[in-house]
Amino acid sequence: MIFQSHRVSRCMEHKTLRSALSADGTRIAFERWGDGPPIVFVVGAFNDRTTAQPLARLLTPEFTVITYDRRGRGASGDTAPFAIEREIEDLETIIDEAGGSAAVFGYSSGALLALRAAARGLPIRKMALYDPPFGVLANRGGEPVDHAAQLAELVAAGRRGDAVEYFQSVIVGIPLEVVAQLRHAPFRPALEAFAHTLVYDAAIVNDRTLPAALQLVRVPALIMSGGSNPPELQNAAAALVHDLSDARLRTLEGRTHDIVPEIMAPVMREFLAT
Repeated sequence: MIFQSHRVSRCMEHKTLRSALSADGTRIAFERWGDGPPIVFVVGAFNDRTTAQPLARLLTPEFTVITYDRRGRGASGDTAPFAIEREIEDLETIIDEAGGSAAVFGYSSGALLALRAAARGLPIRKMALYDPPFGVLANRGGEPVDHAAQLAELVAAGRRGDAVEYFQSVIVGIPLEVVAQLRHAPFRPALEAFAHTLVYDAAIVNDRTLPAALQLVRVPALIMSGGSNPPELQNAAAALVHDLSDARLRTLEGRTHDIVPEIMAPVMREFLAT
């Protein structure tokens, strides 16, 4: 799979759930793990703050890890109208909670959100990004499509399952026969619960202003990509390394789009500690 994990993780132990108000008054829920230099985790489509908590657990001996629910997910609120800028403000709020500056781990569309935040000048010390889908929709060719609007129409009509399948097939590129099989997967209800937030992820993935914004990014970046991913994701990672002023590429051989904590933690630890 690309662009999202189809497994919704669960917190491995109870943590006190906290919240902070974003600039537009939206309450953003987060959890804090460990003790040390802070890292804020920004996840992608179909995910909430629990997704990367197994990875957080492995990093907590050296770092404070903050996992948060992006707006519209989990315990966080949501305020209309949506704009990518609102999500940047949410991340800024969480960085403030981390002490005013932090490293950022971005996963899938969350990695693109982290890049936009860095371009706007948020106090991000370093970025470790896994499988950012940079430019994949533009590189497929054809006339530009407002995927966010298409998804918003489906959600407004109560067709949450159709929104999930639109995202899977049109944006992610999963073959239609596989999408049909996934209708009967045990995690399908969890995917439909995230359907309204796919509008937000589609806007981020389809943001054609990002390439120009990259020239404003001065944050050291580690771009990680699964070696068994489809070529378009591997090409996206290579393109980012080329376009950023301070970036390195690390291919995780044999890995796909899912986060594998035991593989990723030592790579991130080495990068963030230097």
